[in-house]
Amino acid sequence: MTASRNLLRCESCGTELDELDPRTSCPKCGGLLSLEIELPSERGAALRALFDARGSVGTIPESSDIGASGVWRFRELVLPQIPDKNVVTQWEGNTPLLQREAVARWANVPELMLKHEGHNPTGSFKDRGMTVAVSQAVRIGASAVSCASTGNTSASLAAYAALAGIPAIVLVPAGQVALGKLAQTLAYGARTLLVRGDFDDCLRLARESSERLGVYLANSINPFRIAGQTTIVLELLQQLGWRAPDWIVLPAGNLGNTAAFGAALRIARATGLIDSSPRLAAVQAEGAAPFARSFRSGFAERKSVRAETVATAIKIGDPASYERGVRAIRETNGVVLDVSDAEILEAKAVIDASGVGCEPASAASVAGARRLSKDGTISRGDRVVAVLTGHILKDPGILLDYHKDASRSMANTPIEIDAEISAVEGVLKHALSPSGSR
Repeated sequence: MTASRNLLRCESCGTELDELDPRTSCPKCGGLLSLEIELPSERGAALRALFDARGSVGTIPESSDIGASGVWRFRELVLPQIPDKNVVTQWEGNTPLLQREAVARWANVPELMLKHEGHNPTGSFKDRGMTVAVSQAVRIGASAVSCASTGNTSASLAAYAALAGIPAIVLVPAGQVALGKLAQTLAYGARTLLVRGDFDDCLRLARESSERLGVYLANSINPFRIAGQTTIVLELLQQLGWRAPDWIVLPAGNLGNTAAFGAALRIARATGLIDSSPRLAAVQAEGAAPFARSFRSGFAERKSVRAETVATAIKIGDPASYERGVRAIRETNGVVLDVSDAEILEAKAVIDASGVGCEPASAASVAGARRLSKDGTISRGDRVVAVLTGHILKDPGILLDYHKDASRSMANTPIEIDAEISAVEGVLKHALSPSGSR
């Protein structure tokens, strides 16, 4: 394989920086930076064979077997030339592609598959981007790393920073982070700042502190984060035998994944990994839908909102990766839509009851697939992959509140009984009766 030359390029003014530059935005215009890599000489079948030959889930990797990671397996398309000694990995990725008839039936999408990123080490897709961002931080000798977060990013950064032995500082909106995510962040040892404001306030502070204090910023505006997250798509394509589905449906908040998915499909086409490209459907929560509002106007104007939704992972009113997201939707002839909190919670209950489980924001993808099937955008025979971004235990509070409410259509309300076998018998008889199932 030939040596690659990588660089950072401003997506607004074209300014080029060395790939070892610690800045995550353009020093001239403040625009976002993209990681530009020289693609490998291998193409098509040869490149597919290279990736397929590397370690996979179910094997016990050697400590030096970086290819066992579902991210670093694709290193030629992620971050060529990084020394192995700088790679910080927990063999993230290797997440399952699942089929559940009950979920497909509810969504009215017979060929629906679920790519469950909640199976990553810290329980969310963020680990894919964080392994690359923190590895780059080690590579450039960063003294500390930081991020703003609604919970999953902070948990992931805290874990990978601990693994790398680098101090981590995270900023989260006070009182707005799910308990499971906050607990992870504290447990992994990150210095946690509770900001009296929303996520957008946190990101503004994180960016300002990065510029003024020299802390390496690991939010999704970081181009190395985006590079890592492209592997969600690369891995699902590999799992499908490199036959692209018709649609990939994903939750959309700060638009890092929307941007990453667009970049992944761009690279997959350029290298001959796939012959045809799926369409992207980015799904937002109704109360946090600036991207969907912009889409409805043909992206004529960038919108922002004061975000409000139970799906805290996508509770973002001014997405940082907006321009990247627009490009991804346009290049894939994609769509953007929003669904209500009620739709998200019902979709989550269906997914949970199938034995899969996910956090609320994840369920937006399945709720979105159902909506797109209903309006005919997704055809009945289309092969569809809905991405579940986080684990069911990321937000136990919302889950318990839902099931304690007996008025909910899918509620599995706990039953308090006396300490008598007759009480157990009564519940069991009801459960086994034709009308007793949920």
